[in-house]
Amino acid sequence: MSDSDSIHLYDYDLPPDLIAQYPAERRDASRLLVVNRKQQAISHHQFSELPELIEAGDLLVRNNTRVVPARLFGTRTSTGGKWEGLFLREEDDGRWRIIGQTRGKLMAGETVTLTSSQHSESVTLVLEERTNGGEWICRPESGRPLLELLNQFGTMPLPPYVDREAEQTDWDRYQTIYASRPGAVAAPTAGLHLTPEVLEHCESRGICSTDVTLHVGMGTFRPVSAERLSEHQMHSEWCELPEETAGAIQQTRNRNGRVVAVGTTAVRTLESVARSGEIRPWTGDTDLFIRPPYQFAVVDAMITNFHLPKSTLMVLVCTFAGRELMLDAYAEAIRERYRFFSYGDAMLIL
Repeated sequence: MSDSDSIHLYDYDLPPDLIAQYPAERRDASRLLVVNRKQQAISHHQFSELPELIEAGDLLVRNNTRVVPARLFGTRTSTGGKWEGLFLREEDDGRWRIIGQTRGKLMAGETVTLTSSQHSESVTLVLEERTNGGEWICRPESGRPLLELLNQFGTMPLPPYVDREAEQTDWDRYQTIYASRPGAVAAPTAGLHLTPEVLEHCESRGICSTDVTLHVGMGTFRPVSAERLSEHQMHSEWCELPEETAGAIQQTRNRNGRVVAVGTTAVRTLESVARSGEIRPWTGDTDLFIRPPYQFAVVDAMITNFHLPKSTLMVLVCTFAGRELMLDAYAEAIRERYRFFSYGDAMLIL
């Protein structure tokens, strides 16, 4: 096993009370830990200071995916037993890919009745086949569009470490202010801190913004189960880099500006496209696992939240910043009682 191939090298101890259960009162009131790779230095700031911490000519690349109300509740039609599930994505033929849990063993051909606390109606899901990964391919017995059904029967799918039910405020705060492409089951959380004021301040300083799309899946929360990173099977997610963004990146390169990715999902999209040898318009699925000794082709700096121990995202940021510097930064954040994970504070890695 190589020095960097063991998942145990990407572990750290986090006091449970530092896991943020609610967002900061204002999006840009979060704290911002700045990690400078060149100077091997760590400093403390507020997120509202971001426009002063990056430079004129830089380009912010954001992920404009929108979280859908993917958490579902219902009953097994055959037994009346409670069922809980999570919508993952819509297949090309209109069927749904979901995961679900209930007492007892579900069988192909069984049906689940989705219910809503807000409406008296219900809709039936026919569980048609189970995948090797334990997911179900199911068919809703309704001719209504996907988003219409999810908006009626679903609720906001907060991450498993947020130990509460979704509340009305989560429908706003678990979305970025520029979320426009529905399809994610988890938020691209680095972007949750951006406000109109911060983006306007960036623009006034000559810092441009552009968008990619990556529909975040539940795989983002799955821990690495293999001992070796080289044995981990990376989840696949759909992403898109539009022509306008490809042009903005080229213009940034021409003026010697930096590409600043807002979140690891923007990083994975940009670096996935770069595997073709150039930044060009691209749409498709990516299963890119960024781990040592990966060499970044596009991303010069990134904004990111704090990630779970022994996760693929922890490996990604360690690959970008250097494992020792990143673990030092996490230890400093814990000492200074930063708030961790989706609703927590942020980091800028320069």
